[in-house]
Amino acid sequence: MSSIRDEGSQEAFDPDPMEHLAHNNIMSIVVNQLKPKTFFIYEDQPYVVVETHHLKMQQRRPTVQTKMRNLLNGKILERNFAQSDVFEEADIERQKVKFLYAHRDEFWFTEEKNAGNRLQLKEEILGDQTKFLKAGTVLDAILFNGKVINVELPVKMDFKIVEAPPSIKGNTAQGGVKQAKIETGAMINVPLFIEQDDVITINTENGEYVGRADKN
Repeated sequence: MSSIRDEGSQEAFDPDPMEHLAHNNIMSIVVNQLKPKTFFIYEDQPYVVVETHHLKMQQRRPTVQTKMRNLLNGKILERNFAQSDVFEEADIERQKVKFLYAHRDEFWFTEEKNAGNRLQLKEEILGDQTKFLKAGTVLDAILFNGKVINVELPVKMDFKIVEAPPSIKGNTAQGGVKQAKIETGAMINVPLFIEQDDVITINTENGEYVGRADKN
């Protein structure tokens, strides 16, 4: 169990979790350090934090509601952690890779500096990131125990609009939104003034429109 919880007063023989991890040269993470994109070990598997919310309820100890994604199987979990919980930091390395193509549910990449080394990850592992993978994109591969287990997209990426309902004269940036298709096939909410062939910037973490891409 990677989470160590203090259920109350510690008895003399009950070791402090922070001291236990330090004694074993393991980098520890306390609950208040769980921020988006933090990598940690929970129940012997690596997770990345998606979002957190601090909850304070009367007559109860504060907890941190944590939404996290399993890096091995892509599944999303939601857990409430106590302020006293301590976790092991996941030993994560990064390596630059380039996205090549997708075939059915397989997504193929190559090492940026060694095109002969290819690797593939399943759609279920990548999750919503597949919406924003386009050929030639350079991104970070995430390695755990020396093995590539996932990838991490740039936070902001530019995409061409390939299909969009026609813009209506008089629409402004303060108006409503409509659905448009980007070059990867994903549907995105965009302002009413966006047209086909426009290039827009998207936040890949939440899938939201950021603005028109710089034309330079």
